[in-house]
Amino acid sequence: MKKILFLISILFLVTYEVSFADELNLSGEAAILIDSDTGQILYEKNPHKKLHPASTTKIMTGILAIELGNMEDIVTVDEEVVRLTDGSHIALEPDEQLKFEDLLNALLIESANDSALAIAKHISGSIENFVNLMNTKAKELGALNTNFVNPNGLTNENHLTTAYDLSLIAQYAMKNPQFREIVSNYTYTIPKTNKKDEERYLKSNNRLLYSTIKINVNGKSVPIKYEGVNGIKTGYTLAAQNCLVASASRNNQNLIAVVLKSNGREVFADVHKLFNYGFDNFMKAGIATKNYFIDNIEVENGTIPIVAGIINENLTVTIPKDSMDKIEQRIILDENIAAPVKKGQVLGKVEYYLDGKLLGNVDIVSTLDVDKIPPPSIKDILLNNWYFFVIGILVFIRISIMFKRNKNRRRRRALYRVPNSSQ
Repeated sequence: MKKILFLISILFLVTYEVSFADELNLSGEAAILIDSDTGQILYEKNPHKKLHPASTTKIMTGILAIELGNMEDIVTVDEEVVRLTDGSHIALEPDEQLKFEDLLNALLIESANDSALAIAKHISGSIENFVNLMNTKAKELGALNTNFVNPNGLTNENHLTTAYDLSLIAQYAMKNPQFREIVSNYTYTIPKTNKKDEERYLKSNNRLLYSTIKINVNGKSVPIKYEGVNGIKTGYTLAAQNCLVASASRNNQNLIAVVLKSNGREVFADVHKLFNYGFDNFMKAGIATKNYFIDNIEVENGTIPIVAGIINENLTVTIPKDSMDKIEQRIILDENIAAPVKKGQVLGKVEYYLDGKLLGNVDIVSTLDVDKIPPPSIKDILLNNWYFFVIGILVFIRISIMFKRNKNRRRRRALYRVPNSSQ
């Protein structure tokens, strides 16, 4: 058991929860909005429902391409890549040679299915081996309800993911500077190759980056382009319908929205609604400060009886606006803290709650080294217990005196004894 001290910094209650699924009136069958820095879920609608991801699959393909590929490699396209290509493509030809970097940009900007296949074969030797890498990486990122069958997102009954899983994958991808740079662009030019005597001009379908076409968002006609959007990927198949994973930043707040199985341009309206909800209703807040003093903590058997406990790191979270003073702080100390204690050793933690929901926690650490009280030496024992020895000596002297007196008394009796005379 741990002992728990409650330090309640509020006297009022506040409702803090993700928005209900019908409040934003989304067209998409599944959606989620997260803070991309903290991973906190700000809104969700059917977040764990398995659906077809279409070309949002290419987010994972792009991650592995960047982590495992060499941008300067020259990739030779083979017959299998051309034969298996369907849907969007950049018209790759057998034996065509392109830089790996060009294929990566075609993958993430033009959403080229043939580029996805060429990248997969170049990295892993076969599409099947690359797909295994995709699924392994998904599990590593916590996307446990995701199963990839191909690297481009073409429909397969077993090729499924969830809005929640895609948010995890996108959150990871957007931490990579090269990935982030590519998906923030909406055009790219591939130079001439040994098979093409003209440049290829690519353009992204992520119209949140550039389009002035108007859409209806809660009764207002606004451009598709959304201020602050910096990526990442669209998708469409007949089975998946319109899918979109998007990232946006405003005022030091970074959000990721995922919408699956929406209808036409309504997918962009859905993302507008999600981002508006996030930016309008939430804010970043520092709720814990590194080196902040928590309490003097007792140390058993220490050369000093207490040590100051401080917070070991800053903690920033996303919370509803105007709720900073409504946060509850709970201090949990380890039981039986005993010497020796090292500086920086974890002695407990502080948990932060808003309306009973855990926002995050930080460790409480020691500010000092505290040595264990050493075992007493013989000298210390003697000095600390001198009175026992004095008493012992006095008792010994008393016993010796009594013994001598008894001995002398017996001797005198023997001298004065009259011997019996014999007849």
